[in-house]
Amino acid sequence: MSFYIYSQKHFTMPFQIRFSLLISLSLLCIHVHSQQQKIKKGNPIIAGWYADPDAAIFKNECWIYPTYSAPYEQQVFLDAFSSTDLQTWTKHKTIVDTSSVKWAKKAMWAPAIVEKQGEYFLFFSANDVHEGEIGGIGVAVASNPAGPFKDYLGTPLINEIHNGAQPIDQFVFRDKDGSYYMIYGGWQHCNIVKLKPDFTGLLPFADGEVYKEITPQGYVEGPMMFLRKGKYYFIWSEGGWTGPDYRVAYAIGDSPFGPFERIGTVLQQDPAIATGAGHHSVIKIPGRDEWFIIYHRRPLGETDANHRVVCIDRMYFDKKGFIQPVKITNEAVWIIKLK
Repeated sequence: MSFYIYSQKHFTMPFQIRFSLLISLSLLCIHVHSQQQKIKKGNPIIAGWYADPDAAIFKNECWIYPTYSAPYEQQVFLDAFSSTDLQTWTKHKTIVDTSSVKWAKKAMWAPAIVEKQGEYFLFFSANDVHEGEIGGIGVAVASNPAGPFKDYLGTPLINEIHNGAQPIDQFVFRDKDGSYYMIYGGWQHCNIVKLKPDFTGLLPFADGEVYKEITPQGYVEGPMMFLRKGKYYFIWSEGGWTGPDYRVAYAIGDSPFGPFERIGTVLQQDPAIATGAGHHSVIKIPGRDEWFIIYHRRPLGETDANHRVVCIDRMYFDKKGFIQPVKITNEAVWIIKLK
């Protein structure tokens, strides 16, 4: 802005007028400065008890699909949240529930979203399946990221336990050649499977296997994968989900199959901020090498296992491509315009 230069004549004005003019100019400068400041809101970014967020960017909007964090018998629906700036979030209530997925009796949780040819496929866990129980990983579909989503298969996509991996916590990954893989698993085991192009089932690998185990050291649950500069980043949760030691670790491979060797911890508690930081998703701002991790954590003083909130913080890489440990914050991130 331009500043006014006073001449000797102006200083002959009455004191009251000069004083008033100086105050007005000062207030103007303060106003202009404040208008130039970036607006920042804090963590958590959405209100309410939510966990296990999966995130994706569709048409310049960021969408978050979390678990409604409550006892299993109350987790009978999923909400979604959208934003064009990672700051202001719109809630989309009950995008799917057990009334539209008849085999899901309780605990619809840990959703994962993927868009293909204008349709949105929502993969989810249901019923906390154990051996001999109906449940596991299901699929719902909608023509809009806000739903409503309807059961796609009428039955779980994966209901059985393979390689010791409970069929939960699925993440769908699109490879460079257009193939879709799903990585999933609880009980300290992780599998990778190849999805049929229409997501109605699984395809065997070249060696005839359908379920390949890719479990790295320390793995517990919550797998996720992304590509950066030709490398496959495999990133998962460790520790107990109800405890303060819940955290996120990672490995880097040359293919979706690894082998993956644990490199280090990405995200963990800060006793001054929050505990139990884990079960995450990672997004990249389109056209820029800017990355964010969206995760859940437990506010200080909370002892209820389901009292978890969704937060976002920046994620950085060093010159060698290693992920730098994320500092969890109360401040969250600056406004990032996606439109």
